[in-house]
Amino acid sequence: MPRMVGRAKRIRVPEELQSLALAPRHLSLLSYLLFDGPMTVNDLAARLEVAPTTVSLMVSELSRKDILERREDASDRRRRIVSITESKRPSIDAWLARGARAWHQALHPLTAEQRQMFVQTLRAYEAAMADEGD
Repeated sequence: MPRMVGRAKRIRVPEELQSLALAPRHLSLLSYLLFDGPMTVNDLAARLEVAPTTVSLMVSELSRKDILERREDASDRRRRIVSITESKRPSIDAWLARGARAWHQALHPLTAEQRQMFVQTLRAYEAAMADEGD
């Protein structure tokens, strides 16, 4: 686990994005939007397991930096859909796609049950670490 974390920390942020002061909290949000596509703030909040107001603040911050954009949902004009701007998509894809390919390569040979056990094990590890740190 320490080697994985160390390797992830050494992944260089693309030059175009370095001046934008992206923090680790932005990584998960951007990953969901890159790999799962545009979604609402509430959908992002559910996936990130944080309050919608937290995600809304992050989206506002990244929108001001021209990383994200909000647009009206065509089927429900009250809803806003969040997506990565076309101008930043190539840099974000280059930055995050390597990790996604690595996870795909590692998990692809496993059965659905084995993948589920792996995810459950990681969640149990995370919960144990959180319990000790609180």
